[in-house]
Amino acid sequence: MAVLGPESRGTGRPNSRAPRTGTESRFNERTEVATRVSLYGHSYVRTTKMPLHVDDIMRLLCHVSGEQKMKAAVKHSARGAVAAGTGAFLGGLMGGPPGIAVGGAVGGLLGAWMSSGQFKPVPQILMEMPPVQQQKLCENIYTIIGNLDWTDAAQLIMLVMGNASLQQKVSAALINYVSQELKGEIQYGD
Repeated sequence: MAVLGPESRGTGRPNSRAPRTGTESRFNERTEVATRVSLYGHSYVRTTKMPLHVDDIMRLLCHVSGEQKMKAAVKHSARGAVAAGTGAFLGGLMGGPPGIAVGGAVGGLLGAWMSSGQFKPVPQILMEMPPVQQQKLCENIYTIIGNLDWTDAAQLIMLVMGNASLQQKVSAALINYVSQELKGEIQYGD
C-alpha cells in the first residue's frame, strides 16, 4: 500500500486527468484501487492492490477446457521411481542378490506403468492443483484478461467466450501451462 502526496486541483488524486467518482475509483490497472484518506486536515490518496480473483479465473479455465473437451496425462515419474526402488529393496530382502535383480525388474515395470500418464479431464486436474500453482496459473491468465472488467465468474466466462481471439489466447496459455509447468500431454475429445 502506498500513500501519495496531497491531492491537487480537488480531483482526489494527484496529477489525475480522470474524473473522480465517489470515495473510491479505479486506475487503469484492475489490481490497483485508490482511496481518499484525510489525515490532520490534509487529503491523501492511498493505493492498495486488489486480490487476484483466483476462483473466477479458475472457473473460466475449467469452462474453457471443458468446452474443448481437453484431457491431460500428467506423468508421475517420482511414483515410478519409488515403485522401482521398493521392488528392488523387497526383492533383495527376500531373495538376496538374485532377488534384487528380479525385484528391480518387477518394480521397474510397475514403476513404468505407474508413471505413464492416465488421461484425466483438465478441469479436474486444475481443481486438484495446489493453491500456489493455481495462483501462478491465474497470474499468467490475468496478463491476458486483465483489461476486462467483471463482477463474477459468470460474467468473466461470458466476456471471454464471446470473444474468439480472447478465448484462443486463454486456451493457448492454459495448454502452455499444462504442458510446460505440469509436464502434461494434452488430448482433445472423448
